[in-house]
Amino acid sequence: MRSILLNSNLSYHPLQLLVPLPLTQHPVLVYLSKLSPRSKKTMRRCLDIIASLLTSGRCDALTLDWSQLQYQHTAAVRAVLVEQFAPSTVNQMLCALRRVLKEAKKLKLMSAIDYAEAVDIESVRGSKELRGRALNNSEIGALMKVCRNDSSKIGVRDAALLAILLGSGLRRSEVVSLDLRDFDPNTGALKVRGGKGDKDRTVYLPSSGRRVVADWLKVRGVKAGPLLYPISKGNRLMSRRLTDQAVLYILQKRAKEGEVDSFSPHDCRRTFISNLLEAGADLVTVSQLAGHASPLTTSKYDRRGEVAKQKAVELLQIPYEQED
Repeated sequence: MRSILLNSNLSYHPLQLLVPLPLTQHPVLVYLSKLSPRSKKTMRRCLDIIASLLTSGRCDALTLDWSQLQYQHTAAVRAVLVEQFAPSTVNQMLCALRRVLKEAKKLKLMSAIDYAEAVDIESVRGSKELRGRALNNSEIGALMKVCRNDSSKIGVRDAALLAILLGSGLRRSEVVSLDLRDFDPNTGALKVRGGKGDKDRTVYLPSSGRRVVADWLKVRGVKAGPLLYPISKGNRLMSRRLTDQAVLYILQKRAKEGEVDSFSPHDCRRTFISNLLEAGADLVTVSQLAGHASPLTTSKYDRRGEVAKQKAVELLQIPYEQED
């Protein structure tokens, strides 16, 4: 990763925090303490990247002296991030940067003037082209087929994973956080605890998805713990959670086996939303199931395209034909 603002003649970097700050006075720790565990992990990673860029790897989020940042630093960070990351990721990192500097001002570590100048950087405008895609029914069928043809426990587990991702629209971090107690086999209810924004919600699997998960539970057993387990090469269940990275690997593996174009866990979420809208579900209900704060966010996941627009206008009738 490219670095910036390095002074190689110094034994320490001028932005390095030389004296550790108390926990209650460190702007990063104060900021992170206000976040959910999942958001805390994400934003800490963002801040570590920024600190490394500013000091050529000498500092992380906790050893950088954020109160010393000026406009020249934040503008340079923005310029480098734009070259290396997608607009949405850059804006997420800039958000973390602004929030930490705000805490530094509130803790009286930097003046109001220095703060105002340092945060005077624009967010990045993203491309208007929609990212990601929705899977069609033949692709979904191919993925489930390769899982059924896998006679190992892994095949049953992967089918359940796909059923949950495509049948509930959960984020992959929400899927791996599910426990056995969070699934009701009678109603198909899945209790999402501490989702994005640290909010709980309940979603539901369709009856077809429930059957897939029920087959997995026959393999998994009823022991309390994560709903989905990793499985060793020896076909042995491992009593711990799947990781986010493991979910991505599983989808890539099954896509290759099923000769399906590459897709991401979030594409399963886009598929869920698009399919519900195609089936006639109202946008507000879909937004609630997706765990979005606003239906406007949900609408951005719609990948039905021009065909949906054409079908919609066919609902209209223009009384033009002459009566006999």
